[in-house]
Amino acid sequence: MTPGPPRDDTARIWRAALAAVTPGALVGALPADAIPVGPVGRIAVVGAGKAAAGMAAAVAARLAGDGVDPRRVTGLVSVPDGLGAWCGGIEIRATRPTGCNEPTAAVVTATEQMLELVGALAPADLAIAVITGGGSALLEAPPEGIALAESVAVAGALSRAGAGIGPLNTVRRALSRVKAGGLARSCRAGRMVVLVLSDVIGDPLDLIASGPCMPAPPDPAAARAVLEQFRIAAAAAPAIRARLAAAAGPAAAPRPIGPDWTTPLGCHVTHRVVGNNATAVAAARAAARDLGYRIAVDAPRPPAADEPAEEVGHRLLEIGHALLTASRREGVALAWIEGGEATVRVPDHHGEGGRNQQTVLAALERALAPEPHGSGGQWPEGLLIASLGTDGEDGPTAAAGGVVDAAVARRLAGAHAAVATALARCDAGPLLSRGGGLIVTGPTGTNVADLRVVLALP
Repeated sequence: MTPGPPRDDTARIWRAALAAVTPGALVGALPADAIPVGPVGRIAVVGAGKAAAGMAAAVAARLAGDGVDPRRVTGLVSVPDGLGAWCGGIEIRATRPTGCNEPTAAVVTATEQMLELVGALAPADLAIAVITGGGSALLEAPPEGIALAESVAVAGALSRAGAGIGPLNTVRRALSRVKAGGLARSCRAGRMVVLVLSDVIGDPLDLIASGPCMPAPPDPAAARAVLEQFRIAAAAAPAIRARLAAAAGPAAAPRPIGPDWTTPLGCHVTHRVVGNNATAVAAARAAARDLGYRIAVDAPRPPAADEPAEEVGHRLLEIGHALLTASRREGVALAWIEGGEATVRVPDHHGEGGRNQQTVLAALERALAPEPHGSGGQWPEGLLIASLGTDGEDGPTAAAGGVVDAAVARRLAGAHAAVATALARCDAGPLLSRGGGLIVTGPTGTNVADLRVVLALP
């Protein structure tokens, strides 16, 4: 097949990636024994995340298909606005506004009800937890003495300081009764099956949604070390400082954490990852091949953990130049497709944007910069770079991400100073909108981190 216009091909690649991580398809493809429905008494479905609505609906459909009496099924799942519904006895409750990636009072209320629900089960019952990306902001129960606003402020300060998901969730886990295994430890059912749609590269189950069903307890000393590392310890609320200071000594050394365990109340917990970023990347690469692109597997620099968005953009531009040179030499269309989740250090006086918009704007800024640091003000014809959040959200904006090609660069020709200023202020959104480089999809109902696409045509 001959590649079409790169913008159109990018959309096709993107849609194929999303289709591969649709919660309904992933849960429907689980083996017959993944959810042991009999003989059990009541079945309670709980959980949270940007993809939890689809996961819960798919679980309800599967239970119905297995002949489970709907009167045996109950549940409550916390999701973003616009996704609330009732499904087979399970309440899918919207608890936070779209684009507001932090817990609300409604999140806390829903979480407390989930803890009560699983705490009222009996050994003959089954609990099913659906845990997806975004769950940290949709599942929260602050410890006594700490206000929700105080824990939200700390998480926000860490995000603005450029903390990755690991350090961020280390602190979240230490300031919550439901994270770090709290949901599982409250459960009195004989079994809890945890279905996870991963938004963290490498699928560390203790970090996805802050590990509400994992055995590792909170580590206050490690959390205290994170606050000190990012220089925000002094700004934390006194109650938070006191709680983290209660752990004497240095942070504990990391230790292996098994996904299958038995809680002190006798609930046997098992985890299953139903899909992840690699699932989306594989589907995207397959779609690109079907469109006529040869997939590049080697690059000057591979992705790195907790990579700043600006470095991602510079690296993708470097990859793009290499692909374009090879594409012109060999007369074939080439594609580089990867996953990841960049970090952004947000200044006090910032604009509007997200990590994916920041990534593509960094690539554009480097291309427009004078030589030898940039490409002398030129964006090559035939090169496209896109970066998108699979959840359809990129920071507190309505965009999923951004794209830069020669058309966007032409619209912003001569605006290198404005691009550099927007990059420094994390204000990529308005400038990309002006250049036609924003990608808006709306909430997708799934979440497996980000997808980055580089296309080069001869």
